[in-house]
Amino acid sequence: MKQTIEFRINTQGQGLYEFTRDVTKWVAGCGIETGLLTLFIRHTSASLLIQENADPEVKTDLTEFFARLVPPSSDPRMAYLTHTYEGPDDMPAHIKASLLPTHLSIPVINGTVCLGTWQGIYLFEHRNAPHTRFVTCMVNS
Repeated sequence: MKQTIEFRINTQGQGLYEFTRDVTKWVAGCGIETGLLTLFIRHTSASLLIQENADPEVKTDLTEFFARLVPPSSDPRMAYLTHTYEGPDDMPAHIKASLLPTHLSIPVINGTVCLGTWQGIYLFEHRNAPHTRFVTCMVNS
């Protein structure tokens, strides 16, 4: 048995957007007791993460770390970039997405997504402007 859904996630700029509740609620309603949940983001400037969902400072620190690791193309250290016509955050967003996962696989046991106590599922938006992002999810038994 296989079930699929596509989640639409609206972002408000760079940062982590948790959608664990949506995913776990959907999986619980699928009727699949044991299987594998696969999530895939259909964009080249955003990523998916499993990360701590208890302390909001983790989201802030991750966003700040990646902003320093890959600064905007307007930063003199990024002068080597040639893909700059979509704005100073575009190519850095592609670089971040190439460093981070664009898909996740999570076991489903007893009809429940098998996450740790402090784990949440996040979309990591790498662009400055608001975007509508689509995450395709499939659970197989």
